[in-house]
Amino acid sequence: MGHAFVKMNGLGNDFVVALAGPEPFAPSPGQVRAIADRARGVGCDQLIALAPSSGADALMRIWNADGGEVERCGNAERCVAWLIMQATGRDEVRIQTAARLLEARRASGDAVTVDMGAPGLDWRDIPLAWEMDTREIRLRLDPRMTAPGCVSMGNPHVVFFVPDVGAAPVSEAGAAIENHWLFPERVNVGFAQILAPDRIRLKVWERGAGLTRACGTGACAALVAAHRRGLTGRAATLELDGGELLIEWRQDDDHILMTGPTAVEFTGRLPAMEAVA
Repeated sequence: MGHAFVKMNGLGNDFVVALAGPEPFAPSPGQVRAIADRARGVGCDQLIALAPSSGADALMRIWNADGGEVERCGNAERCVAWLIMQATGRDEVRIQTAARLLEARRASGDAVTVDMGAPGLDWRDIPLAWEMDTREIRLRLDPRMTAPGCVSMGNPHVVFFVPDVGAAPVSEAGAAIENHWLFPERVNVGFAQILAPDRIRLKVWERGAGLTRACGTGACAALVAAHRRGLTGRAATLELDGGELLIEWRQDDDHILMTGPTAVEFTGRLPAMEAVA
């Protein structure tokens, strides 16, 4: 039999979380795609694997639905933190990802607050193909979108500010920009509408997953990009298709706190899979 898993979601951004077992879980890209397939597999935006860690409560690996391994996923980090807190009875945990060691704590109900760390704002942090001011880069593919800002949350983000996110060409422009040559590691593409100094409406085209109902790192990037342009304060509620996240960019240590809900859908066991490229 294969690994035990928990199907979870954070604001509709859904995950198959493979739990730590006696054997390491290291799927091939083809196996990831098979598990993520919504018609023939379990179905998810991201596949998560947990393993023991000497310096944290768990090591967390993340693959997008297209089979590519990525650095981090804010909504999944929140869900994994909740799982560990439920299993241990503790209110604070530490999780090691490919990007960084992160800390999370229990908030009210099933909500979790994750310390997302400090954003990367240098052009090399994103990375971009050459030096630019990431506050407002020279990229504009549609007259409805202003020149965007770029932020690294341990993974690359570009954020466009639009007057009406409902009318923005999210899927068309998102797919083109994700693979634009300016972003050598591809990029997550956000479309943000400023509703108030403390409220942002956001849609995200996620690298390797497409249009998603919510993106935690994308919400953090949008708040940072908006504040750097003087459009919001340092804290805001982010309205995503799946629900709301509270994002705060602290001034004292430059860290970003993300608070939002988690949900368990069901549990199961992954079937033993043949080798798939």
